[in-house]
Amino acid sequence: MKEKITLIKNAKIVNEGTIISGDILIEGEYIKQIGASISPKSADVLVFDAEGKHVLPGAIDDQVHFREPGLTQKATIETESKAAIAGGITSFIEMPNTNPQTTTIEKLEEKFDIAAKTSSANYSFMFGGTNDNLEEILKLDVNQVAGLKLFLGSSTGNMLVDDPAVLEKIFESTNMVISVHCEDEGTIKRNFKKYHDEYGDDIPVKYHPIIRSEEACYLSSSKAIELAKKTGARLHVFHLSTGKETNLFTNDIPLKDKKITSEVCIHHLWFSDEDYDKKGTFIKWNPAVKTANDRDKLWEALLDDRIDVIATDHAPHTKKEKQSVYTNAPSGGPLVQHALPAMLEAYHKGKISLEKIVEKMCHNPAILFDVERRGYIKEGYFADLVLVDLNNPWTVTKDNILYKCGWSPFEGATFKSRITDTFLNGTLVYKNGAFKNVKAAKRLTFNR
Repeated sequence: MKEKITLIKNAKIVNEGTIISGDILIEGEYIKQIGASISPKSADVLVFDAEGKHVLPGAIDDQVHFREPGLTQKATIETESKAAIAGGITSFIEMPNTNPQTTTIEKLEEKFDIAAKTSSANYSFMFGGTNDNLEEILKLDVNQVAGLKLFLGSSTGNMLVDDPAVLEKIFESTNMVISVHCEDEGTIKRNFKKYHDEYGDDIPVKYHPIIRSEEACYLSSSKAIELAKKTGARLHVFHLSTGKETNLFTNDIPLKDKKITSEVCIHHLWFSDEDYDKKGTFIKWNPAVKTANDRDKLWEALLDDRIDVIATDHAPHTKKEKQSVYTNAPSGGPLVQHALPAMLEAYHKGKISLEKIVEKMCHNPAILFDVERRGYIKEGYFADLVLVDLNNPWTVTKDNILYKCGWSPFEGATFKSRITDTFLNGTLVYKNGAFKNVKAAKRLTFNR
């Protein structure tokens, strides 16, 4: 069967710290050629005019919760991967705290099977570490699995790894990237008791960042980093939320040589504790959205490369669940459809360059997790490409939200930039708000 050939003409290509005007030739799943002006060699070539648009590599989101299996009233791999494609995220790495949890190889493969049938985006999964599954961890094929995820703070079921001896053993025993959620459980419990004693279950949500405090985050992050240094483990600290934590990380060596890395999520760059009065539990996340000063310090660390990656921690719950009183309202919210538009909004406000957005959302996740031939616009790489119109405003409304949960913390926000087209593995899968009825998603592989 003859491979399809697509020629994207007249694009502004954002890649590896530069923006160039040029054309991209796609043959089959791969980028064949990038040049200033490429002419179609035959009438079979589909010519795609990108005049006035920027072309970015498809974003790689290294932290999502798509809720399948077991929590499909909130979301499914099918629904949330479509939302991701509409948001310019072409590859995702999903977390293990589903039901059942992804803490055995059997359960991991079941999730891969679901994604192979239903995902609209490229996919991989993290394997969950617990106090008692080291034997399973040691059986993993490091070229087929994104990495390990450890919860060092409250989590679902038995996924809290709170045995220091086990934790050290895991750190010593694997060369895979160990991604951690860092919040100190003892600190949180003490803080929670104080406010629960005063308010009962209906604690005002403004106290959430005081319960899940700066101290809780810093204590846990610093301990994890200390252990990584002791054992030589490859550590990635998820979703920094405090300015204080940013000082634990360095920017003095290239990312590929770093053993200890960090990320920040969209909500910690966008919201602050000043938004709790208006948004309430709809911006209740763990770790908590903290002060405007924390937000400023996170931006500072992102721009000076102490923070390496921007992710979403996409974690939907039903609207009814989120409207519960504080103690019953779960933490987390949906973000994959709106993450890139939100960062492009920051670009319009002069906070970050397009090149830096691409570095943090595309290049760096690929480097950090050794993702094979993705995250860049390069000849020989998979053609995961996102076309963006930087001057095509739209407002987030219930009618255009694609998440199964049907709500977004960005509802009512107007974004100046719009994702108009998404190519996945060389196939146009999304155009002007409509999905093409094609199957193009692939399992991510890793060069390790």
